[in-house]
Amino acid sequence: MFSLHERLQADSLPVSDLGLCRVLLMNNRVWPWLILVPRRAGAVEIHRLSAADQAALMAEIAAASRVVERLFAPDKLNVGALGNMVPQLHVHVIGRTRGDPAWPGPVWGSGHAEAYAAEEGAALAARIAQALAEDADSLRRSETA
Repeated sequence: MFSLHERLQADSLPVSDLGLCRVLLMNNRVWPWLILVPRRAGAVEIHRLSAADQAALMAEIAAASRVVERLFAPDKLNVGALGNMVPQLHVHVIGRTRGDPAWPGPVWGSGHAEAYAAEEGAALAARIAQALAEDADSLRRSETA
């Protein structure tokens, strides 16, 4: 049975559930930062997922990447699955801009963090959820055209 790691739960805001992943917004307004967590009990590594889940994960990473690009217009996307602090499989999709506080280095350990105000975080999570739904609708329409 799937349950979200307590650290992910504490550090993020819920956005939505996709076919495979729970989508979270990192509670750090410095960067547009999504986290995708496959809803598979005990999932730790991408290569240990079934082939179908690996394909679904890649498609959902691509969808999250398109949404971050569309909503935030970053100069670069950072996508990664580290898991050193949280062993539960999760993938970060982070919009980076030249001149952001950690550029060109990694965001981890940069010392730059600022939580969203409650209303701001909830509104942004809803906006991202809507954009993900629109992206899925757009893909479905293009596949049937």
